[in-house]
Amino acid sequence: MEIVIATHNNDKLKELLKAFDSHFSGIDLLTLNDFPEVGEIIEDGKTLEQNALIKVREVFNLTGIPCLSDDTGLEVDALNGAPGVYTARYAGEGCSYYDNVCKLLEDMQTIPAPNRTAKFKTVIAYKDETTEMTAEGIAEGSISRASSGDFGFGYDPIFFIPEARKTFAEMNIDEKEIYSHRGKAIRAIMNTLIPHLEQVRQMTKKEKA
Repeated sequence: MEIVIATHNNDKLKELLKAFDSHFSGIDLLTLNDFPEVGEIIEDGKTLEQNALIKVREVFNLTGIPCLSDDTGLEVDALNGAPGVYTARYAGEGCSYYDNVCKLLEDMQTIPAPNRTAKFKTVIAYKDETTEMTAEGIAEGSISRASSGDFGFGYDPIFFIPEARKTFAEMNIDEKEIYSHRGKAIRAIMNTLIPHLEQVRQMTKKEKA
C-alpha cells in the first residue's frame, strides 16, 4: 500500500513524514517530489478544512493513490483571528517566513502580554477511492515579543508554549511533536485512519484470494 503526503513545503513535509512513519507499518509514504507533474495547488477555501480537502482531492485525482494533506493557520486573538487561512502569505504573495514573522511582530508591537494569546490549528485530511476523513489539532500559546530558537520554521520562533516555557523554535522535532497542532492532528486522525486502512488490507486480501 502507498500513501502520498500532498505538500510541496519541504519543512512541513519533514514533520509529517516523521510523525506518520511512526504510525504506519508496511505502507510506503510518497511525496509530491515523486510526482513532478503535480504543480502548485490553488488553495482558495475559506477554512483550513476546505483547503486540506482541496489538496487531497486534487492529488488523488491526479495520482490515483490515497493521499494525506494538511492545512495550518495561526489565529491571533488580538487580531480577530488573523492571519488564519492567510497564514503562509500574511506579508504578501511570495513572502518568506522572516517576512511573515516581522509583519506579525510589527502588527502586535503595542499589544500587552496578557492579550498576546494565539492558537495554531492544523486540519489533516485523508482521501482514497471510497473514503474522506479529517481531524483537527490545536496548540494554545502566545506571540512573544522577539524571535527565539533555531529549530522549526514559519512562525515557530515567536510562538511560545507556556506549558513548555519555550517557543516551538526552541524545541527539537520530537519535543515539538508532543505540543504541536500538527502532531495532535496526526494522532487524532490515526484513531480513525488506522482501522480504515486495516479494513482495506483485509478486503484486498479477500479479493486476491
